[in-house]
Amino acid sequence: MTQARRPAPVPVPARRRDRHGRGLRGPLLPPYLPAWRTRAEHFDEVVVSAASDLARRLPQVADMQFAVEEVPPSDPAPWEGGVVLGRGFAAEARAGLPARIVVYRRPVTSRAHSEAELGELVRRVVVEQVALLLGRRPEEIDPDLA
Repeated sequence: MTQARRPAPVPVPARRRDRHGRGLRGPLLPPYLPAWRTRAEHFDEVVVSAASDLARRLPQVADMQFAVEEVPPSDPAPWEGGVVLGRGFAAEARAGLPARIVVYRRPVTSRAHSEAELGELVRRVVVEQVALLLGRRPEEIDPDLA
């Protein structure tokens, strides 16, 4: 008597849940919707938009770097009262670093109550820091600010 060979086991595909016959689960938000982005990514876009709008008016702004950090460092400068919303750092020619402006996300978003307020506050912070670095008044940088 010859022994029959058993067929090799067939891999079973992973079961996906199909509760109550409603179809397979999919992503809650497709990637092309605005809500797909995180709050931090959205804030970054607001800062980039404010900086690029300013760079169209002033060519000096195009040479500056803009960054976003969550919170300011715990050691504020003596002249900074309260919570800092942004800081400007002058260019360092010896180190080859351009002028830099940092906007702090958490303090700015906690003060804005709507999307429009957030955009306006970010624009105000960016304009004030650019004005400090260029040694001019904010109203000279952005006449709409006044």
